[in-house]
Amino acid sequence: MLRASAASENAGFPTSSIVCEGFVGVAKTTSVGLGLPNLPLAVVPGHVGNQSKEQLRQNISTVTCDAVVANLLEAPTDVTVDEEPRPRDIVFSGDLDAVNRHFYEKGWSDGLPVMPPTVAKVEEFLRFVDRDPDEIIGVLLPDNRAATVWSVAVNGVMAGCRPEYMPVLVALIEAMADPAYGVEHSGNTPGGETLITVNGPIIKDLGFNYQQGVLRDGFMANTAIGRFWRLYLRNVAGFLLHQNDKSTFGNTWRVVLAENEDHLAKIGWDPMCADMGLDSGDNAVTIGRYTGGDLVASVFGDTPERVMPYIADAVLKQYTWQIGFTVGNAMGTLRPLLLLSPILAQTIAVGGWSKQDVRQYLFDNARMPAWQFERYLGEWTDKPIRSLQEQAALGKIPQDFVESDDPDRMVPIVFKPDDFMIAVTGDLLRNNAYVFAHNGNLGYPVAKRIETPANWQMLIAAK
Repeated sequence: MLRASAASENAGFPTSSIVCEGFVGVAKTTSVGLGLPNLPLAVVPGHVGNQSKEQLRQNISTVTCDAVVANLLEAPTDVTVDEEPRPRDIVFSGDLDAVNRHFYEKGWSDGLPVMPPTVAKVEEFLRFVDRDPDEIIGVLLPDNRAATVWSVAVNGVMAGCRPEYMPVLVALIEAMADPAYGVEHSGNTPGGETLITVNGPIIKDLGFNYQQGVLRDGFMANTAIGRFWRLYLRNVAGFLLHQNDKSTFGNTWRVVLAENEDHLAKIGWDPMCADMGLDSGDNAVTIGRYTGGDLVASVFGDTPERVMPYIADAVLKQYTWQIGFTVGNAMGTLRPLLLLSPILAQTIAVGGWSKQDVRQYLFDNARMPAWQFERYLGEWTDKPIRSLQEQAALGKIPQDFVESDDPDRMVPIVFKPDDFMIAVTGDLLRNNAYVFAHNGNLGYPVAKRIETPANWQMLIAAK
């Protein structure tokens, strides 16, 4: 809405953007990023999803409509926006405590101590990429700020990364800037948080943990790079709490997940990067935003036929309103993620199953009754779709959802088997799995190759 208003205002046509009360801060901050900090807003009091029709009608007629008329008839008030420092400006000098206090007060810190990004430290990071420091990787919403190789290094220093992590950081920002990922949704109210998955020889080059405690902080590469992601969203994309990051509860940034490629090779399965269209053996990152997840503990059994029913049931139980990304908000964009411990993956593979067999099993068995699917969409949430039959008749969804008109028929939670994502990692000898609930097109999975410099092996050997 605001982007459309900005285009109209720039063309000389007055506008009034209608905004729910809880999103006024987001609207004002986003307006700054659009270059029009005084975009006129008309507020709808409260939350429209928890008002009666009478309350909503009263609020709009007595508050919102008056603001719309005024916005269209009166010129907006001039607003002055502070000029940002240039990339290489020295913005502060002082000891470590003073720097951290200044950065926190400016909103450049996540509340934890940061490493001061001195020019010398930034230039050390730049030695690990064959890229121009001023190269623009992309332009990030909502602030419409250019993501440069220089700013990647600056935030990498601040996050406590080592210089040799720089190729991974650049690949991550290439993924963040990919329109398919949808960085502009990073502050949406469900509060999903991005999970980064890394593949390739670089896992061992940089010392990523890919075994016991793989999602726990404690290994520098996993931890610092995970923190970098959230710092970059804050400092370059422009997502700030109580402004345009509107997560209701939110999640803390996640450490990087590294796959166990030794075990994948042992059982003959491809790594995630190959599932995402890259090559096995590539150094790569895959990103996707997830609203949460849960452990699937003690998966007993010595065959895939014994272990998979429990896993499929656990996958299904993570999904309620998120199926609106299967049928609804963005058709077919739900991508559930299943983590299998190595011993579970081996049990399945020894039974003769491929990863595709696992996906097919999940597609066939992680299902819910059609009436429940429609209830989530049309009764319990604010999704506009109430009939799977109607959507199928319009050609919008696969026939798997309408094999009959029986309301008790079991329907899948995704469009196709390949929508299920699978990674193998974690404790070698624990029979546990983990399921992540995906945030659909509000953080769609994207993979990018990690490009290392020509003298990478020499640089790594010298560290």
